[in-house]
Amino acid sequence: MWRVLRPAVAVGRRGAAVPQGRCCCRRRRQPLASAAGLCGGKARAERTGAAITMPEVNTDHLDEQQVQLLAEMCILIDENDNKIGADTKKNCHLNENIDKGLLHRAFSVFLFNTENKLLLQQRSNAKITFPDCFTNTCCSHPLSYPLELEENNAIGVRRAAQRRLKAELGIPMEQVTPEEISYLTRIHYKAKSDGIWGEHEIDYILFVQKDVTLNPDPNEIQSYCYVTQKELKQLLDKASKNEVKITPWFKLIAETFLFKWWDNLPNLNKFVDHEKIHRM
Repeated sequence: MWRVLRPAVAVGRRGAAVPQGRCCCRRRRQPLASAAGLCGGKARAERTGAAITMPEVNTDHLDEQQVQLLAEMCILIDENDNKIGADTKKNCHLNENIDKGLLHRAFSVFLFNTENKLLLQQRSNAKITFPDCFTNTCCSHPLSYPLELEENNAIGVRRAAQRRLKAELGIPMEQVTPEEISYLTRIHYKAKSDGIWGEHEIDYILFVQKDVTLNPDPNEIQSYCYVTQKELKQLLDKASKNEVKITPWFKLIAETFLFKWWDNLPNLNKFVDHEKIHRM
């Protein structure tokens, strides 16, 4: 059964009206460390090669908490996943920049309980990209600071996954350590959310199997549920009929890899491939 979270009172930024399909949740949040504190001060772009002129986009109508997160510094990469610089989450997710080739590193977590059920979430309608969409357990980005830049066996990405499992789902960090997160492979995909925002990522696929405590943030997640394979197939069928929306990366992974991985949770090592990047 899907558990629906009760959002806080909606309010626009600077007193502005909130457009339909967006809510601004008045929840106090710890000061944003990931953009300035973790990156050593003022957030600014750095990259090698030709400079890209960044477009100006008005964000006053968007959720204030989500807009704060746009200052986080993502890791810029080339098509072979080599780090070439850093830029803000905002710049990395603007279609105008994506169309010029801007590409960043990301991850997708698939968390299963000991009954072999997969934890899914529905993204909140406050999210800037793909609001209201159903998706896998957690999807986000490692940030451009030393602990999450470390590449040996994707330890930096796995640390970022631990951080975001706590931020989105409230899973205590000691319940899922980076060592308990399995890195399987990577996919490269691109998708537009709307006319302004989109995704262009090399996405690390991460698996965890463990019973955990959940306390989701309603600014991130509007509902969540553990599902069986049959229940997920029913959800995917509804999405194919446009009855519900799912994220494009989750659709790609579910249609190509997910069920064979799911059938082999005790034996995932045979699917580990850290050399290939699957172009989707």
